[in-house]
Amino acid sequence: MAQNTDKTLMHKLIYSVFVRNHTPEGTFRALEGDLDRLRALGTDIVWLMPIHPIGEEGRKGTLGSPYAIRDYRGINPEYGTMEDFRHLVDAIHDRGMKCIIDVVYNHTSPDSVLAHTHPEWFFHDEQGRPSRHVADWWDVVDLDYGNRELWRYQIDTLKMWAEIVDGFRCDVASSVPLDFWTAARQEVEAVRPGCIWLAESVHGLHVLGLRKMGAYCATDTELYRAFDMTYDYDIWPWFEGCLTGRNTLQQYIDMLNYQELTYPSGFIKMRCGENHDTPRLAQRLPEERRLRHWLAFLYFCRGSMLLYGGTEFAPQHQVGLFDAEDNFGDKRADLQGFLRRCKDMKTSLPLDGAVWYEVSGGAVIGHYKSPAGERTGVFDLSGCGGRVPVELPDGVYKNQLGGDLTVTDGQVDISGEPMVI
Repeated sequence: MAQNTDKTLMHKLIYSVFVRNHTPEGTFRALEGDLDRLRALGTDIVWLMPIHPIGEEGRKGTLGSPYAIRDYRGINPEYGTMEDFRHLVDAIHDRGMKCIIDVVYNHTSPDSVLAHTHPEWFFHDEQGRPSRHVADWWDVVDLDYGNRELWRYQIDTLKMWAEIVDGFRCDVASSVPLDFWTAARQEVEAVRPGCIWLAESVHGLHVLGLRKMGAYCATDTELYRAFDMTYDYDIWPWFEGCLTGRNTLQQYIDMLNYQELTYPSGFIKMRCGENHDTPRLAQRLPEERRLRHWLAFLYFCRGSMLLYGGTEFAPQHQVGLFDAEDNFGDKRADLQGFLRRCKDMKTSLPLDGAVWYEVSGGAVIGHYKSPAGERTGVFDLSGCGGRVPVELPDGVYKNQLGGDLTVTDGQVDISGEPMVI
């Protein structure tokens, strides 16, 4: 693990904001009007998806992908000015939250500042043309970190932003050399002590695919040397699989337990049910009670928790990246109070000790055992209801997610709300 990772990141709620689609205005100033609500949800860290100018060459859709960046050191004028951005970050800090921004260092737009000023810093195909390793990403060109001058430019850019923000979510972090990230972390720490580093680590098949091409790609186990948190993509196929019927719930839980045996002690995964690249969780789980059980379970799992803009209203429509849409135009339920209770529950979980999960009658039972205390969570992820056995004496217990629950003959009824004891 990175030597100075803050263990309390395991208690944190990250809220992902796509500025373009978060408000009708799509600006930094307009976003400030929603900060009190985000704080009331229990948000600790506001993650702003890319805030930089977007390239025009090869642009996807009408407005382009925010991940096709033209200038790492600039501000997207559609969102506002640098003064507006600083004002927003100050407003986030005034509410006791932190702000992290997207760092997209694997690639730029084909018409980026760096593509014009330093074409030698880019990956080129056999014909000598700027190119990319992932064919579907045709609106970007990949950087080549064999150039040490690129390292200096990128690290200096990180240090510039670290004077304003509290950390970085690093896009496709696995494809940028780990030695670069460790060097960047060391230098940035002098500017922003305790800087937060979140890696978008990638699916296992993506790692294998790039390595077969002869391209660099790090695994999650490697990334923890430089990062505080990694994505949950290593087991994402099993998560999606148990929702779509490709694999069983038991297989997904087996993979969760395998994480406990794979990563360094105290590892932090960022859990989520959806993000800007995936279908909405409520689309996969249209029945609200089952959706609530899954969300509570993800909050209960070891790691930080991500809410992507709008999750709290159970939308089923996946908002696109390339045009202006309303992240909140598909409200089907108001889960805000429930998710606040989930956050309060998460904050009470032990930071150390053993964590494990088991399947019983369609429910998943999670356990924390630590000198600091114990927690048991019972979640009807299959949506079947019924009664399941628990290792608790008979009696009435306070449910941390609200109300009481009764253990009778060593069993609890899972037909109602999720339970954490």
